[in-house]
Amino acid sequence: MAVKYGKFEIPQQISVDEETLSQTFGRFIAEPFEKGFGHTVGNSLRRMMLSSLEAPAIVSVRIEGISHEYMAIEGIVEDMTNIILNLKGALIRKLPLDDAPNSRDDRIVTSILEITQDDLDKNHGKYHVTLGDVFTEGNYEVVNPQLHLFTVTQPMKRQVDLRVVIGRGYVPSDRLDVHGKTSDEILIDAAFSPVRLVNYAVENTRVGQDTDFDRLLLEITTDGRVTPAEALAFAAQIGVKHMSVFTHINPHLLLFDEGQSRDDADQDAIMAKLALRIDEIELSVRSTNCLSGANIDTIAELVSIPERRMLEFRNFGKKSLNEIKAKLTEMGLHLGMDLSKYGITADNVKEKIAQYHKEAKDKSDVLKSEE
Repeated sequence: MAVKYGKFEIPQQISVDEETLSQTFGRFIAEPFEKGFGHTVGNSLRRMMLSSLEAPAIVSVRIEGISHEYMAIEGIVEDMTNIILNLKGALIRKLPLDDAPNSRDDRIVTSILEITQDDLDKNHGKYHVTLGDVFTEGNYEVVNPQLHLFTVTQPMKRQVDLRVVIGRGYVPSDRLDVHGKTSDEILIDAAFSPVRLVNYAVENTRVGQDTDFDRLLLEITTDGRVTPAEALAFAAQIGVKHMSVFTHINPHLLLFDEGQSRDDADQDAIMAKLALRIDEIELSVRSTNCLSGANIDTIAELVSIPERRMLEFRNFGKKSLNEIKAKLTEMGLHLGMDLSKYGITADNVKEKIAQYHKEAKDKSDVLKSEE
């Protein structure tokens, strides 16, 4: 038996701030949520990103001729303890794929480090060995190959073995379960978590005439072993995986009212606002002239521009920006809106608004003729 519930406002897509997006930082916006769900979803995603994502890390090192971690090495400035501390900063990227056999198995990466007298002479007697010098395994991508490991002061040739494991969270060396460990293999504390920081904020947003719905903003900073988009997607899938078990106890199937007629009315109301010309709203002459000079004629063109770009317009300052933001807030709009659900993009905004005005005029002419 199915039980029918009322409509829940749920985001249809996620907006990404393309201007700040990088391999290690991303800003994502999801709206609208029912009141309270912004914190529920935001906090859950934040906790899963910080605690549950997997990435590879170096868990042990073996350098030929070195038997323990407190040993000094002839011809190397740093002792073994400092080398281990430097190795903890190594960042290695690999996504274990389902169709790749043994892609999650731990792997020992072996390299022969040979420093000649010519290498020393070219570097004023000191050769700085980096992560890229000792990690040459093609199955992995080294995120920070320039990471300094140690400094060599005399010619040498040694074998270096690094063991890489995929895991999650932070695992101290005394809790690592390493199979086949040799007597001269030195274990390293493993920081598997690839997410460094997650901030979330919840703001009010408008749906129709109601302004108490939630807009969720997520700012994700990673160390490069996963991208911010991957971190968000992986956390969401982990959450769905854990929630799915609770649906097995359901005595009734829930059906939700989609509220299509209300959506249509809300879209008409939004389109009417977006179609307004700049000179139809109460802005100062200076702000109006600045927008006109930037070839911005309608509200749709205005709200599709990110806030950062506004200050790039000629003669446009903070005072004008604050005035425009305040006016848009009164209208239930904001700068940098994603208008794709209305079929509007930055490339076709003028065309779409002109089409809306034409359809509205045709509809009005038909009504007048019927009267």
